[in-house]
Amino acid sequence: MKILIVNAGSSSLKFQLIDMDNEKVIAKGICEDVGRDNASFTYKVPGRDNYVVAQPMPTHGEALQLVLDTLVGKEHGVIASVDEIGACGHRVLHGGEKLSGSVLVTEEVKKIIDECKDLGPLHNPANLKGIEECEKLMNVPQVAVFDTGFHQTMPDYAYMYALPYEYYEKYKIRRYGFHGTSHRYVSARAAAMLGKKPEEVNVVTCHLGNGASLAAVKGGKCYDTTMGVTPLEGIMMGTRCGNIDPAIIPYLMRKGELKTADEIDNMMNKKSGMFGVTGGISNNRQIEQGARDGDKRCQLVEKMYTHQLTKLIGGYIAAMGGADAIVFTGGIGENNPQYRSAVAEKLAFLGVAVDEEKNHVRGQEIDISTPESKIRMLVIPTDEEMVIARDTLAIVNGLKK
Repeated sequence: MKILIVNAGSSSLKFQLIDMDNEKVIAKGICEDVGRDNASFTYKVPGRDNYVVAQPMPTHGEALQLVLDTLVGKEHGVIASVDEIGACGHRVLHGGEKLSGSVLVTEEVKKIIDECKDLGPLHNPANLKGIEECEKLMNVPQVAVFDTGFHQTMPDYAYMYALPYEYYEKYKIRRYGFHGTSHRYVSARAAAMLGKKPEEVNVVTCHLGNGASLAAVKGGKCYDTTMGVTPLEGIMMGTRCGNIDPAIIPYLMRKGELKTADEIDNMMNKKSGMFGVTGGISNNRQIEQGARDGDKRCQLVEKMYTHQLTKLIGGYIAAMGGADAIVFTGGIGENNPQYRSAVAEKLAFLGVAVDEEKNHVRGQEIDISTPESKIRMLVIPTDEEMVIARDTLAIVNGLKK
């Protein structure tokens, strides 16, 4: 079966067409700046030159139609007909407490996704739009896979905040966690690399990119994670502050720096993190270069990031009563040997040891530990789309029984 994976953002639409008979990507790409004058479409097929075109796409529906037309077109097509697509799998940010696993999309499911828009205001409305447009253009099963889903196994003492309990009862304010498909994929791959079943290992997974989160995965299930009600909490990120003293906000408001909820949200989500500390740089490669060139703020970011990573990883290892592996994934996790080496050095007291020659890799699945390391350190490129595709296939096959 061929499955179309769709990730609709507020002004973008990413896609992959995967042949699940061999789990090979047939084509993938992205429609960017949907609804804007500078909209563009990038289309990639293995073994061919990339196809990039600037083309107006006023709506997500028109963006999806462009994707489908290209997939079946004479010049760039990879399938003879849209009818070859057997199902669509959708990445959805927030499922709240009601949707804790991947599900076949129904009217009730769409209603719940819409209800969760207050928890994911930038993503859930766009994710729902992507589902609705696929329903209009293709008469195939639609499956929703949630970023929050993998984390719904956390115990209450891990997901609850020390706020008045009525806020949880009224507004469901609790830790939800994100990047769930990534943490799920790499924790399972880690177990496989160790020659064990997921339920036999404890793993700390570090999804590090412009957005970043860590998870304690105990016996194949999420035990704790760093992101919270929203993707703002946790380690510092490209433009997000991560954990801060919450009293900073009323203090800045009294000083006149911040006046409205929107200003607060914008400052913490778009002007903080690496961008805020460096004074305008959020790209990790630029920060790496700046640090090498002697830029004090870039050097400070690297020290802050290493310190925070060490605290979070060490804390999760303690909370789980030990760990078999630490996994690095995501754009930074897969491609920055420096952070992996620095964290290993700080965790040496736990028996973590890295082979520096093996560590000098980017974007490869590899065990970078020394033979005597008591906790393995693994680099595993994530594949969230494959998780979505596998869940979609399983649900669709279940409909046939």
